[in-house]
Amino acid sequence: MFQRFSTYVANGLRYWEPRRVIYNAVLAVVVIVHVMLAWPSAREKLTSDVVLSLFILAVLANVAYCAVYVVDLFVQFSGLDTEWRRGRVVLLIVGTAFAATLAHFFTKALM
Repeated sequence: MFQRFSTYVANGLRYWEPRRVIYNAVLAVVVIVHVMLAWPSAREKLTSDVVLSLFILAVLANVAYCAVYVVDLFVQFSGLDTEWRRGRVVLLIVGTAFAATLAHFFTKALM
């Protein structure tokens, strides 16, 4: 049982961690575009409190990304490994789109 759990965790880490870079890059692009579109008034709004707020939101976005491991382990334990390989891509796209939407609204509120 532990060997199987260990294998599934390693499998999930190998898949999801390299894609965290894509996730973070998409969120960074959303924030940067908002700042650029709001320039020069954004320059005045970029106080240390706003920058710290964006940092906290970035950390929380990465904590939320970790929720994918719960889903991944559940599906792998269900025995749907082969089907899950395609589902992972869908989950990545939907999760990233959802996070980008949240980033849009939070950044819009801050700018």
